Amino acid sequence: MRTIVFAMCGSFCTFENALKQLTRLRETYEVLPVMSETAYTTDTRFGAAKDFRQRVEALCGREIIHTIAGAEPIGPKRLADGVVVMPCTGNTAAKIANAVTDTSVTMAVKSALRVSMPIVLALATNDALGASCRNIGTLLNTKHLYFVPLGQDDPVKKPNSLVAHFDLVPETLEAAFRGEQLQPVLR
Repeated sequence: MRTIVFAMCGSFCTFENALKQLTRLRETYEVLPVMSETAYTTDTRFGAAKDFRQRVEALCGREIIHTIAGAEPIGPKRLADGVVVMPCTGNTAAKIANAVTDTSVTMAVKSALRVSMPIVLALATNDALGASCRNIGTLLNTKHLYFVPLGQDDPVKKPNSLVAHFDLVPETLEAAFRGEQLQPVLR
């Protein structure tokens, strides 16, 4: 059975969808959970951080990696076969595009890319068609990075916002293992 990293960033409004996909992925894969320090510690109107942590750890049957030092061995020690970043915020996408490694999630990605492991990004950002667009363009052209197909979640009230079609995470991951980008990227 393959092992994947499931890395969560601070798009808190998408956590329930992320947990739903994590549940689906657990049917096929062993899962090594990673949370950014912000996702790991921040209570929001969408829920208490400790409640999300408990649910993730119960689903995965292991503790969450939430430090840079904890995420660093993922690639070199081949602790996984692929990485899913869900949700992937615009901030995290920018850091990955610009080689900034200052969170556990960006370290997990960097560590995995070091050994050519496929990385799947399930984007959720309000500025994807604005300030984050150039970073997304860079990532679309980066070897071993794959996007879960995306669409505008509210083109009237949030015209620059894009969110991944989270239900396509398993299919995108399987395509990534074959070295293919699931198409079309924009739906």
